[in-house]
Amino acid sequence: MDFTPTEAQLDLGRLTGEVCGKLVTADRLRELDTADERFDQQLWNSLAETGVLAAALPEAVGGSDLGSLEQTAILRELGKHLAAVPYLWSIALGAGALARFGSAAQQELATRAGAGSVILTVALAEERNWEPAAPTTTAVETEDGWRLTGAKTTVPFANRAERILVPATVSGITAVFLVDPAAATVTAQQVVDRSPEFAVELTDTPAELVGTVDSGVEILDWILTRAWLGLSALQLGTLERALELVADYAREREQFGKAVGSFQAVAQRLADAYIDVQGLRLAVTQAAWLLSEDLPAAEAVHTAKFWAADAGHRVAHTVVHVHGGVGIDRDHIAHNYFTAAKHNEFALGAGTDHLRALGALLAG
Repeated sequence: MDFTPTEAQLDLGRLTGEVCGKLVTADRLRELDTADERFDQQLWNSLAETGVLAAALPEAVGGSDLGSLEQTAILRELGKHLAAVPYLWSIALGAGALARFGSAAQQELATRAGAGSVILTVALAEERNWEPAAPTTTAVETEDGWRLTGAKTTVPFANRAERILVPATVSGITAVFLVDPAAATVTAQQVVDRSPEFAVELTDTPAELVGTVDSGVEILDWILTRAWLGLSALQLGTLERALELVADYAREREQFGKAVGSFQAVAQRLADAYIDVQGLRLAVTQAAWLLSEDLPAAEAVHTAKFWAADAGHRVAHTVVHVHGGVGIDRDHIAHNYFTAAKHNEFALGAGTDHLRALGALLAG
């Protein structure tokens, strides 16, 4: 594989970083921490106006026909700045899936999402169901169309979504549907970093099939693969910036007349964190490259997923521990990076789950 970034990756990463750098300040993050909803409308509008949102989508829906490497570059920068926007859910997953598998009308929805005029999201998690590829939500076809019954949890930005992509089981076969959240019961949930996530109750709820029932497994696999890679890329950006912050602090903070970074125990913690971040960077790059080349990427994505969750836990706690008392101060920027890393860790799942999935893949 080729680890050299493409010109489009560099340009999109630089542009995303510049937009976020101007708008996502420490003061802005504190405002969002106390806002009714942690959503940065100004940043979302700017990302749309500068073309970042649509850039990696297919040309058929108004994009530049870029791919996984470029989307990973965008997500990495959003993670670095703790950007409170639904790029992963609305663009990489929602619009991306509709552009690839949807009808002409559904592709029009993807075009509007790429322009930032509507938000899409996906409902992948269910309570007490640890296998997202086998949803307990069910779908039935009636004379009036499809109807869904079930419950989804931690659905990002469901309150703002024009449509939600919902996997459901049809006579034992997984298919993917579009649901209008206005036709469902949407209830706010509290998560560790106050991201806007919601429980969605479906009771004989009208739905629109994406693709065909027979193609449902392929569509859901496409969504899940990019969801895991996208979360891993967000985590990479978050951990990279968190490591920069704690390294700067360790150089500046003094105890007993010496910088705390010169103490052997602190230096070892920071060295371990550096290795963790480098490992995650390589894993994410490999997975994104394989996807961009249309090569088998399942093992690489699961490897990145494992590194993002497992290393994310260690690095997040290192950031807090080295900062000492200020590390647990909710007004300090270190707290924001800690809670963001923990949110990504929880969303990706436990390390043992990743190892089990990797074992199954390697066993064939």
